[in-house]
This record gives sequence, C-alpha cells and structure tokens, in this order.
Amino acid sequence: MPGTTRAGLLAELGVVSRRYMAAHALLNQALADHLGLHPTDLQCLSLLTLEDGPVTTGRIAELTGLTTGSATRLVDRLERAGYAVRERDAGDRRLVLVAVVPERAAEFGRVWERLGGGWFALFDDLDDSELSLFIDHMRRTTDFSARQAARLRSGESPDDRSASAP
Repeated sequence: MPGTTRAGLLAELGVVSRRYMAAHALLNQALADHLGLHPTDLQCLSLLTLEDGPVTTGRIAELTGLTTGSATRLVDRLERAGYAVRERDAGDRRLVLVAVVPERAAEFGRVWERLGGGWFALFDDLDDSELSLFIDHMRRTTDFSARQAARLRSGESPDDRSASAP
C-alpha cells in the first residue's frame, strides 16, 4: 500500500508539505490583499505583534531577512498604511524605534482570529503528547526554514546538503 513504508511516507510528506507551504503562502497573499498590504509587510506586522515592544529597523531586518534599506522601505509602507509609527527611544533619543499602532494591531488580530477561528479545532482529536509533537514539529520547521532562507540569501547553493542538516 503506498505511503505505508518509510520511503512512501517520506514521499507523501514531501508532497503534503509543499501543498501546506503553498496554501499558507496563498492565504498570506489573500489576507495581505484584504488588508491592503504587501505579503512581506503582513508577515512583518505579524512578527512585530509578537515582540515585547517597539523595535529598531535593524531588528526588523533580522526578523524578515531583508536588508536594512529594504526594512526601512517596509516600515515606510506600514507607516503609510497606519499600522506602525516611528518614535524616539526614551533612553537614547538618537535611536528610532518602530511601534505597532495598538488599534491597528487589534484590528489585524481580529481579522486573524476570524480567519483562524477553526485552527484550534483542528487539534481537538489530539492528546497532549500528540499536540506536543506537533508543536515540536512547528518549532523545528521554523528553525530549519530560517536556516535555509539565510543560506539562500548568503548565496549558498540549495544543493549543498551538508549545511542544511539540523
């Protein structure tokens, strides 16, 4: 039976993961379009709402993998769209921080909650150990994807498998 051997399961995982990533990218595009944002700006906004407070443009560059110049243009777009503001750091007036506009972040959160309302229901049939396994998978995938993105940005070949191992 296909998919029951290790090789078959890994082949199926390859197909399913590509469809999963494409579905996520398409949802990201649709949500960005709905909010009048670029998809990268939307992801940056999402990441900014996970930060503990205002951040520098350099931190935005780190979060997104963009150059500082591109991160500055991204902040410009978020600012024009009303999702972010630049403010001086109270401790070091030379430092400019980017803060999410709370009302717009709340609006973004409400849209995301409406879209993802059924997300947690997808896991209702999992016990705690299965849910923990899923969380571990997502953390490992996030870390792996970040390393691969950094490799590609640095000009490494995608064929260099030695650098892709965890």
